[in-house]
Amino acid sequence: MVKAKKAAGKGGAAERQSKRTGAATGALPGVTRPAPQPPSAKKGPGKKVVKKQVEEKEEEEVQRCQQPLLLDLGTQKQRWVNFAKEQSLSTEEAAKLLLEYFEYKGLVKHSGGCHCGAVRFEVWASSDLHVFDCNCSICVKKQNRHFIVPSSRFKLLKGADNLTTYKFNTKKAQHTFCKTCGVQSFYTPRSNPDGYGIAPHCLDEGTVRSVHVEQINGKEWEKAMKEHKTIRSMSQS
Repeated sequence: MVKAKKAAGKGGAAERQSKRTGAATGALPGVTRPAPQPPSAKKGPGKKVVKKQVEEKEEEEVQRCQQPLLLDLGTQKQRWVNFAKEQSLSTEEAAKLLLEYFEYKGLVKHSGGCHCGAVRFEVWASSDLHVFDCNCSICVKKQNRHFIVPSSRFKLLKGADNLTTYKFNTKKAQHTFCKTCGVQSFYTPRSNPDGYGIAPHCLDEGTVRSVHVEQINGKEWEKAMKEHKTIRSMSQS
């Protein structure tokens, strides 16, 4: 009996202590307060992180502007980078600008095509054209006078699906012409398979200043190519 009273006394003391603690902390009796949670780990990036991100972005921008700089611009390199950044040029636009002002310096952009208009192209070449007049069998029959350019300076604007090609003998020359009107405005010559032969009479008016015609003895093609000093190099950039 005495032990039971002592236990009850202890229980009452514990209850009174709990009430006093609850009153001190503002908690209601019998209500369990949730345990305090640690501060959230999600924080905005610190100053150092932000600074690093900005620096990385600036570096990416510089790299983007420098991508088209495959040519050695020397002291002009930094001026080009600054200009590209100011103008927000893409790599493609920058490359085009470089081609027009460096590789195509001294050249003009000619445009031309077939008779019906299904085939159209543009080509960068001198305004003073060096035209070859070959006397081989096919060139005589179709009056194939042409000047030679590297393939990088020729761009077919439309009509790829309207072209067909005639090949014979070695099949190295590709005589391409329009399916509709039959006009050959350009082709791939046997002498320059890495370039194009462009028909000067298929160019639009206004960009040709003069035409110099050179005769080629295509009847003795191998001999003519061996003796000619510059024709092979005309299709090289």
